[in-house]
Amino acid sequence: MEFSVKSGSPEKQRSACIVVGVFEPRRLSSVAEQLDEISGGYISNLLRRGDLEGKAGQMLLLHHVPNILSERVLLVGCGKERELDERQYKQIIARTISTLNETGSMEAVCFLTELHVKGRDTYWKVRQAVETTQDSLYSFTQLKTKKEEPRRPLRKIVFNVPTRRELPVGERAINHGLAVATGVKICKDVANMPPNICNPAYLLEQAKELAEQHSKLSVEGIGEAQMAELGMHTYLAVGRGSHNESIMTVMHYQGGNNSQAPIVLVGKGLTFDSGGISIKPGEAMDEMKYDMGGAASVLGVMASLAQLDLPINVIGVLAGCENMPDANAYRPGDILTTMSGQTVEVLNTDAEGRLVLCDALTYVERFNPDTVVDVATLTGACVIALGKHASGIMSTHNPLAHELINASEQSSDRAWRLPLWDEYQEQIESPFADMSNLGGRPAGTITAACFLSRFTKKYNWAHMDIAGTAWVSGGKTKGATGRPVPMLTQFLMNRAGVEMED
Repeated sequence: MEFSVKSGSPEKQRSACIVVGVFEPRRLSSVAEQLDEISGGYISNLLRRGDLEGKAGQMLLLHHVPNILSERVLLVGCGKERELDERQYKQIIARTISTLNETGSMEAVCFLTELHVKGRDTYWKVRQAVETTQDSLYSFTQLKTKKEEPRRPLRKIVFNVPTRRELPVGERAINHGLAVATGVKICKDVANMPPNICNPAYLLEQAKELAEQHSKLSVEGIGEAQMAELGMHTYLAVGRGSHNESIMTVMHYQGGNNSQAPIVLVGKGLTFDSGGISIKPGEAMDEMKYDMGGAASVLGVMASLAQLDLPINVIGVLAGCENMPDANAYRPGDILTTMSGQTVEVLNTDAEGRLVLCDALTYVERFNPDTVVDVATLTGACVIALGKHASGIMSTHNPLAHELINASEQSSDRAWRLPLWDEYQEQIESPFADMSNLGGRPAGTITAACFLSRFTKKYNWAHMDIAGTAWVSGGKTKGATGRPVPMLTQFLMNRAGVEMED
């Protein structure tokens, strides 16, 4: 898809389609009013006849409007003007792109970026339009033998901005939006891949392919033999029942000078989670291929970061592993020694993600990081607490938590902070080891973070639980969402001091 910005009057646009907004009840936006005047009231006459009310998401495609140079005019319902917020704006853009892609309009000039969205500027509107467009056009067809594609798909879209002064801002927004969209697509593609293809070795391969495209990226893989030498016994225990070797992929992005302490992102990469001996119910177990959503998102963020060429140092860790039942699998009742030397009593082998992450979090101490953020589809309890709308954030460092929440608001990739009080630590005490890997049903998301916090004393750390946001279940929309790539990329952009304001 090709994107550009321009500033011009709608009547001068010669395109396959012009896109303008209509508000409830049958109120033309300022741009639509200009077109109506030029057409001699053609559009307003249609609205008076009841062809379009202006409700959010309504579409009306007009052909050969009098005195208009463009072949088509697409009227887009935008709801009530004063109520247009960021969520509704993104929904309108998505619906518009879907409609354009079905009309045979291979190019379009879109004036929706001139609409007033509460609390948002031109940069945000253009960038979100780019990201939403790419997201709307995404499909995972790599493994289909018959691929259904539009006969004349949308290939080019121009976003109009109110003044020429805003063109540089619009161009910057397009570049940033495309970088985020690249990361989201990579995250989705890897997460949607079936577990018979996407195993820990596949994650390493994808990271190496990405590194070949960017000179500032380098990759190393740490297999089971090296993990054993390092004493990563809990990580190894989780993968013991699988035929696929556990591999931790470490990606280095060198955008800053050598003295700059890196930001480290650690992604849980359970390429399939059967639950192990504590096996999961059969229903929807196929979706446990998405238990590597954290690793997929870290891979996506590294791609976005490299495309943006940010002047910072970042290390991405993809903690690849597979949790399967087998004669050699670890068991409830086992006591494991972590890389840190602390011991863990296993109460449930389906609480495996924290056992992989705790050793990965200890491993990254060697980089003397400025900040560490781990990302994981860790607990079903987070889905109960926050649903599919927000990722959970827990942190032992208030400034870092505030940074992440701010990035979530800027990127419209929502997150919510949960407490991490010492009182919750009592739930993971064990009579036989330093801690157990399960804290019971109450506050399950928080107690999982409490477990991880015991391995993060040497740096500023935050934990993101994306169990509710990493994928969508059931129906035609089933699949990976690419979250939280937008939020984490925004976090890194903020750290790098990237200019975004109008």
